[in-house]
Amino acid sequence: MTTKKTTGKKKENTEKNTNLKKELEKLKIELKEKNNKLLRSIADFQNYQKRIEKELIYREQETKKKYLEELIDLHELLKKVYDDNNPKEGLKLLINNIENFFEKEQIKPIKCIGEKFNHNIHHAITTLEKNDCEDNTIIEEVKKGYMLNDKILRPSQVIVAKKVEKKKL
Repeated sequence: MTTKKTTGKKKENTEKNTNLKKELEKLKIELKEKNNKLLRSIADFQNYQKRIEKELIYREQETKKKYLEELIDLHELLKKVYDDNNPKEGLKLLINNIENFFEKEQIKPIKCIGEKFNHNIHHAITTLEKNDCEDNTIIEEVKKGYMLNDKILRPSQVIVAKKVEKKKL
């Protein structure tokens, strides 16, 4: 009787081994497919990175070209103004060109004289004591400030009024 049991167990073990081998082959194939998919994804990502780098370099060059062309135009105008017998008209043209460029690029001057001092857009160079104006009011603009869209490009350098304090005796 023991021979029948061992033969049945051998048959069962052989079937289990066969099933396990099939399962192992199936898992090996699945692992190989997933590995290939992962390698393709990595290659795609590396290609994407290279494409983005090239695009950034191209955009940087195009932006640089755009501004250099504007600078060249301004340079040529300056040379014409320099050679002109009446440079005032040429200077007006030059200033208008620069202002048109600013407008096109959405660069706007910061209004400040008579305004309250705002540390976000103004840089106080000094304060002056005055009786005839409110405290923290800008009374003079030393250097004009500019905004690019809604962001500060350069703060205005200003002189701010400070009320004269009465001395107590």
